[in-house]
Amino acid sequence: MNYKKWDFRIICAHAFTILIWGTAFPAIRMGLESYTPEHLTLLRLLIASFILLLFSFIYKLRLPDLKDIPAIFIFGALGFTFYHIALNYGEKTVNAGSASLIVSVTPIVTAIFASVFLNEKMKLNGWIGGVISFIGIAFISFSQGDAIQLNSGGLFILLAAISESLFFVFQTSYLKKYGFLPFTIYTILSSTICMLIFLPGVYQEILASPIEVNLSVIYLGLFPTVLPYIALAYIISHSGAAEATSSLYLTPVTACFIAWIWLGEVPTFVSIIGGGITILGVLIAHVSLKKEMQSEEYCNTAIQQYSNTAIQQGSLVSICKKFHRTVN
Repeated sequence: MNYKKWDFRIICAHAFTILIWGTAFPAIRMGLESYTPEHLTLLRLLIASFILLLFSFIYKLRLPDLKDIPAIFIFGALGFTFYHIALNYGEKTVNAGSASLIVSVTPIVTAIFASVFLNEKMKLNGWIGGVISFIGIAFISFSQGDAIQLNSGGLFILLAAISESLFFVFQTSYLKKYGFLPFTIYTILSSTICMLIFLPGVYQEILASPIEVNLSVIYLGLFPTVLPYIALAYIISHSGAAEATSSLYLTPVTACFIAWIWLGEVPTFVSIIGGGITILGVLIAHVSLKKEMQSEEYCNTAIQQYSNTAIQQGSLVSICKKFHRTVN
């Protein structure tokens, strides 16, 4: 009986993660109907910062060392400020499904940078998969209707993926020092501070925006940015990180479907071809990692690399285990 209850909860946690992450890209498109890319980024980070500040106060997370603050601001700019602004500019002309497909190559870009800057070995099929994925991105970037014409939005989203990848590659020493949760909170707060230069005019946009757009912005800041990681931590605490990563690969498909239902976005023929090529490249790149995916360390890294708003799995696993013992 307990096993069935546990199994049902795991299924619900997977479904919640896939659904919420899949809604992020359509919600951005909705927000861009009334907000500039900069103001949308600012509001999303302000909401997320408020939630994470509450979390940090409750669990009494320590402050960073003064000497690390400049680096934290640089990482915040790479992983959050530049990432979200570039993604938002990209989604002005690229539909939500295509945007999610381009962002899905972030782990591949991260692996390439790690091999270049950190001398980490990347297997041949990883390089082949990366090249194939970039060919797919080129198709998406040049898709305009059913014709082939340069769409700069795809390039902006690729820049977002590159910025996020740099954030992942060079943060290792700080993760060891602070842990993922505190470091993530530091970088989100620093990026929010950087975004305050765009504060002028945001109040007028809030007043002028339809209620459904404002609700989308609130939704973005709360749900895709924070809550899916609690669900992931619950999965990890009961089934291990290897199973938790299975949620990551269905997100682009979910994003395409939700964008079709929510926004009426129908993928073009060229973007469908590009999306298929991109997915093929990602699958080929991950074949070399098949054995590594069974390890806890690799899977936790994969989860962290998927989104720039991840919360430390270790801390949340502990919290979820305590919650599970309480309700049972």
